[in-house]
Amino acid sequence: MAKRATITLLMAVTAFFAVTADEATAQRYGRYDDKRSEQRADVPGDFDYYTLVLSWSPTHCAAQPRKNRDPQCNPKPGKRPYAFVLHGLWPQYTRGYPERCWTRFKPYVPKRVINGMLDIMPSTGLVIHQYKKHGTCSGMRPEGYFNLSRRIYRRIKIPQRYVLPEKPQMVSPDTLVDEFIAANSILGLQPDMIAVSCGGAGNRLREVRICMTKDGDPRPCGKNENQRRLCSARRMYVPPVRVSRNSPHTRKR
Repeated sequence: MAKRATITLLMAVTAFFAVTADEATAQRYGRYDDKRSEQRADVPGDFDYYTLVLSWSPTHCAAQPRKNRDPQCNPKPGKRPYAFVLHGLWPQYTRGYPERCWTRFKPYVPKRVINGMLDIMPSTGLVIHQYKKHGTCSGMRPEGYFNLSRRIYRRIKIPQRYVLPEKPQMVSPDTLVDEFIAANSILGLQPDMIAVSCGGAGNRLREVRICMTKDGDPRPCGKNENQRRLCSARRMYVPPVRVSRNSPHTRKR
């Protein structure tokens, strides 16, 4: 009897730690949702909202050497330098997110689709990665996913001071949020629908995240866009755009 009781106890302890480990893994990879408090499978089309992620290209390029071949960091003469670029359109749960969802078709992004996105997503690798990790969970093929990404991206107006800044700036996350809200008042953008990400040396501006419905309208964000977690700094450093010496976009002094 004692041996049987010991075995039963060991089985119960093992089951407990297995469940705990599963919960930890689920939370780590964003598989939990506050509304239902249960694990959700990564099923294409089964999510709560989108997050439009705009990356500040100069922050990315500031960490790259001048000879880096990344086209967004070394614009050719005559080419407009990059400021805010589209990083991605992410399907989200209210808490957590799906990723790399299984699809019945191969997650292959056609070359013509890639080329059609390079003006706002200046990296072939970025376009491919975003579809494989996030686009597969939208429930759409690459063409539909990137068409929606561009449509939502075009709806957002960038505040003027961030269009082509040639000088470094210091700004608070709250100020940047207020500027985006003012520039997009026609969309009804509110403070709880947008978050700012910063980090690195000097708390550099990294991203602006705007939460959208599946139809592409602004909506309140979930737990993923926690402003304190994404950027708790009082002020952020905003590096200027990187332009070529012969670029017509460089002002004469």
